Amino acid sequence: MPLNRRLLALAPLLAFSALTAMPAHAAEKLRIGVLPGVYADAIAAVIPDAKAQGIDITVTEFTDWTTPNVAVDSGDLDLNFFQHQPFLDNAIQKNGFKLASAGTSFLSNIGLYSLKHKAINDIPVGGKVGLANDPVNQGRGLLLLQKAGLITLKPGVGFLGTLDDIVQNPKKLKFVEVEGPQLARITGDVDLAQGYPHFIVASKAFDPSSGLAYSGIEDARFAIQFVTKANRTKDAVIQKFVKVFQNSAGVKAAIDKAFAGDKRLYVLTWTQQ
Repeated sequence: MPLNRRLLALAPLLAFSALTAMPAHAAEKLRIGVLPGVYADAIAAVIPDAKAQGIDITVTEFTDWTTPNVAVDSGDLDLNFFQHQPFLDNAIQKNGFKLASAGTSFLSNIGLYSLKHKAINDIPVGGKVGLANDPVNQGRGLLLLQKAGLITLKPGVGFLGTLDDIVQNPKKLKFVEVEGPQLARITGDVDLAQGYPHFIVASKAFDPSSGLAYSGIEDARFAIQFVTKANRTKDAVIQKFVKVFQNSAGVKAAIDKAFAGDKRLYVLTWTQQ
């Protein structure tokens, strides 16, 4: 057979071979910043599901509540996963970050915990109370203290309340302010402490179901968000990832485990919409 006719005959086979030799579509990549505990556990649980959908996840773990936003704002990360909307709003106002939420996750209820007393009424006059030291989470703790009947805040203060907004403190409670993740560690040193059940589970400090009072779905604005640059909230890969996360059985199991299997301690907010 002449050479040119042989080449023509082989052309379809060569074309097929070239197509099959081509690499599969390159995986989409996302760099995500998390905090230890439920945040890291939930993202670890979604990695296999994301990979099956063509998304490769790289995780960076932080131990503070400031650096993850700096990293996303600078473009070093695509997403972070640790904060609720009021915290993000406050960070944007204070630092000028161009960040926004690309989707919602779970709501971590907070509790009031004591290793010294069995009921709210047992908290003594002059007792010490541990609270988060950042403005938003401290405000949330103060609202729960008010709900429990221990203090009264100025009318209309809302979740940005501070210690200066307390107008009635009949037990003359004294307040100890620390970073939120450290509250579980100081609970034994105070009479009552604001607590985050997932941090308590992670620290193994005490039983997260032993709270004397809890917040609930009325705090839905405190659901944890997937935060990215403001101009990337509709990014196709990010939105695809959020849907994979919300539909992942592994994620739901990891979150439940992080809250010790106690449904009083959390809400999967996307299921409530």
